[in-house]
Parts: sequence; C-alpha cells; structure tokens
Amino acid sequence: MIALERARDAAPEHGSVREALGRAYYGAGRPAEAGAEFAKAIEIDPTNDYAHFGLALSLARVGERTRALGHLRLAIAMRPGNPDYRRALSRVERQAPAPPPGRAVGGLEGSTPGADDPDPPGGRA
Repeated sequence: MIALERARDAAPEHGSVREALGRAYYGAGRPAEAGAEFAKAIEIDPTNDYAHFGLALSLARVGERTRALGHLRLAIAMRPGNPDYRRALSRVERQAPAPPPGRAVGGLEGSTPGADDPDPPGGRA
C-alpha cells in the first residue's frame, strides 16, 4: 500500500493509481479512505465504471446505502453486462436502510457490516 500511496503522491491525477489505491484500502478494511480514492478517480475520469463500483461498495460499507445505489446503477449503465455489478446492486438493495442520524444501533452509532456486506472490489471484468 505504501508504494501505491507514493505513486499517488507522485502522480495525483492518474486515475488508475487512485483506483488501485482505493482497491487496496478497501481490501485492508479502510472503506472511507477507499471511497475518497475512488471518488478522485471518478473526478479524473467520470466514465470509469469500476471506480463507480468501488465507490458504491465503499459507501455501502460505511452505511451510505442511497449514494451506493446511485453509483452502482451508474456502473451498470456504463457496463450492463458485468455480473459483479448486478450482484452488488442486489445485495445493497437488500441492506437495511441506515438509521436516522444520532440514533444508536446495537449500542453503537451507525451500522456494522454483516454477512450481507458487499464483496470487496476485485479485478475488472
């Protein structure tokens, strides 16, 4: 991950580096950082369907289901034949909506990912 962070710092406008770092952060259980990198990749190239997919999974993991659904639908519109995108959309649609702000769930603020947590971003299909 350190090498990817250095590559990002050396070439901050390379979407492929941002996407790769987002994947690494997501895999390391750092969805907020992953989401920031995927969002930057989308800013650099709004047609990057995989970055929309990765951002959606990151958002779903931190409880931002509505935003996640929007990015998944965009990814599907850009690459309709990708079964990974469709499976992720189905899983996120089944997730319970986040509770209103300030409302505790199970004694903790926010929600904790469970068995229905979307798969981590994998390779491009």
